Amino acid sequence: MTDYKLEFGWEGDDGLGERLVRQILGGEKTATCCPRTDYDEEELDEVVSSVGEIVDVLDTDGEVRCRVKMLAVYETTFGLPAPGVVEGEGNGTDVEAFRRDHLDAWAEDLASEGHPLTDDTILVVEEFELVEPADE
Repeated sequence: MTDYKLEFGWEGDDGLGERLVRQILGGEKTATCCPRTDYDEEELDEVVSSVGEIVDVLDTDGEVRCRVKMLAVYETTFGLPAPGVVEGEGNGTDVEAFRRDHLDAWAEDLASEGHPLTDDTILVVEEFELVEPADE
């Protein structure tokens, strides 16, 4: 059993976290990803060990909004993202839309951390399925 949780949003995110949680609840979002550089080895081990587990999905305020079953964790590149993450992020088969969305979200922060976003940037993908909304 893992204590891993999926967290969406942060203070001042202009409602992004809420939109992502609603997409999960609506069945539109079945994957998420982050640059590999966002993880240390312990965090990555925790993510990988979550496969097969039921995990809580938290919103910007740290409230449990639903639970998902973790189906897969794998790496892909930003330049040629795996179809499962493109579709799971709600972009259908539109790789360029996926890239634009994530370029807008990550490029500035990654560059300031010394990890510019390039086609070779490794992404850690988490695929999941909605199990149940949280008790209201």
